[in-house]
Amino acid sequence: MTSARATGIKVKRVAPNAADTPAASRRQADLPTGGPETDWLLGLLQAGDSFYPTGSYAHSFGLEGLVQQGVVRDRATLREFVLQSALPALRHTDLPLAAYVWRALETPDWERVGEISVLASALKTARESRAAAENIGRQRAELMAALHGHPLAQEYLTRAAAAAWPFSPAVSAALEGRVLGAPLPAVLAGITYAALAALLSAAMKLLRLGQNASQALLTEALSRAPALIAAAATPLDEIGWFNPWLDIAAARHESADSRMFIS
Repeated sequence: MTSARATGIKVKRVAPNAADTPAASRRQADLPTGGPETDWLLGLLQAGDSFYPTGSYAHSFGLEGLVQQGVVRDRATLREFVLQSALPALRHTDLPLAAYVWRALETPDWERVGEISVLASALKTARESRAAAENIGRQRAELMAALHGHPLAQEYLTRAAAAAWPFSPAVSAALEGRVLGAPLPAVLAGITYAALAALLSAAMKLLRLGQNASQALLTEALSRAPALIAAAATPLDEIGWFNPWLDIAAARHESADSRMFIS
């Protein structure tokens, strides 16, 4: 037999594939392979993405009215609006509402869900804001029922239609969390992110605001999310937050000569 040395051929010794070694096999076995936690996380990421068709992209949530009045006109005034209006609204309204519905759906307590649905609508003082919340909440609930086919979602739609419950983004988000099996803090975090991201996305269309500046504001606002979520245990009779500055702007926006957003 002719040796490699005799033929002048250089032979490169190749180590066994690292993935084929016993140690690597043991490490591979230790890797997570998915499960319930991964399932609800992916579902929340999907629902919070701008690609998810809830219709929120068509709304500025009163911001356009403030821009038209010159109250919000640059990054500094937008930051003030986010910190002094958007975050308190989440803290005192949307997050506590969602928390009550998420807990009520464990049984489920449909009477409580109906009460919260009516309250959520009543807390929107401007007609345009109520209509926006109704449309977004309805689209989210109907899409969730269509995508997941979960009996809880189907029963909610049936009961809402029978009792004429107003739809609400907070209620639909809580219902979605139950359908996905997501824990309450994760559901509230998802609501916070989706609300702030939608608002700042609208701001980029209304103001001279770049993506980096928008992300910086979003990062600052999200850093306060843990405190908002921790405070979501507000007593039911204390839920609510009133900002006449924003409500008047929303009411004026409804009759504006021209506008980019529905609300």
